[in-house]
Amino acid sequence: MKILKYSTAFLFVALPFFLLAQEITVKFQKQVIAFESTESVGVFDVDNDGSLDLVSGSFWYKGPEFLDRSLIGQVKRFGEYHEDFSTIPMDVNEDGKMDFVTGGWFEGTLVWKENPGDGSEWSIHEIAQTGNIETTRGFDIDGDGLLEIVPNTPRKPLAFYKKVGVNQFEKYPVAEMHGHGLGFGDINGDARGDLIVSEGWLEAPSDLKSGKWILHQDFNLGDASIPMIVADVNEDGLNDLIVGQAHGFGLFWMEQKKEDDQISFVKHEIDPYQSQYHTMEWVDIDKDGKNELITGKRYRAHNGKDPGGKDYAGLYYFKWNGESFTKNIISYGQLGEGKGSGLYFSVADLDEDGWKDIVVAGKDGLIVFKSLGRPEN
Repeated sequence: MKILKYSTAFLFVALPFFLLAQEITVKFQKQVIAFESTESVGVFDVDNDGSLDLVSGSFWYKGPEFLDRSLIGQVKRFGEYHEDFSTIPMDVNEDGKMDFVTGGWFEGTLVWKENPGDGSEWSIHEIAQTGNIETTRGFDIDGDGLLEIVPNTPRKPLAFYKKVGVNQFEKYPVAEMHGHGLGFGDINGDARGDLIVSEGWLEAPSDLKSGKWILHQDFNLGDASIPMIVADVNEDGLNDLIVGQAHGFGLFWMEQKKEDDQISFVKHEIDPYQSQYHTMEWVDIDKDGKNELITGKRYRAHNGKDPGGKDYAGLYYFKWNGESFTKNIISYGQLGEGKGSGLYFSVADLDEDGWKDIVVAGKDGLIVFKSLGRPEN
């Protein structure tokens, strides 16, 4: 069954796999920042003035108003795509100014962009030639409190890159091949973080330098989201997976079962009627001490050629109610009204009011969804 456009009333009847909240628990106010079509946005203090700024594509936007923007440098364009598929903050050269890591599909190069701090264009430095980068994420793989850089390079080898000094990264090979999708977390409870790929989960060795990652083919997730979330959804002591279909219909969670040390997974639908759930975050958006799932439909992921690619875009948060997920609509509708999720979005308290805001880029523009808190606040 495929639904192209639907009303709230219709959703109550048609979607048996999740509940739709009658009223959004947390209210958001939409602020249009720019009509750029870059699909990634990061949040960090570019100019060290104490306020968070937005960094997206060719520009950074000065906080807290985001009305003034400065050129980072022109990002190459390939058709509908800009070669800028992530924005991971990292002070690579340790000069006290925050830089960021990115990369793209067409040039297949992982790079970091150096923050000059003087208003000039940012220099680009190569980290590695990786092959086509779907997008990149930062995970603390070795548990030292610092992020390692992990590019998702479908149909190519999987590796991560550890910062080992000023301007220096070391490559750690993981697998000879992997598909579309990437996640990180402890699956088997051995206190080591494992890597999740679409073909299964890769068990981390005790020695990341010389040990071998072991692939457990306990599932096949297709063109999965980046990231896939590793979290104990039902609080039974076992970590589960939350997975979106990046280029088709579907959002679901995989419940981990464990019997006699044998791990298996049971699939539960969250939202099978929306397509292109390409990216997501797992954060506490309503300040109840428990995380919610923030995700949405990527607008024109494959230029509108994916299943459901021309349907309305939307941004949502899903709240676990103890038995299933409740869907809360942050934004939904046709271009100019609804907002998609892009490839890499950010969640941060931009104005330090205690509530997390959501910043989303994409081919449908750069938008801040300012949290107004719960209605009673």
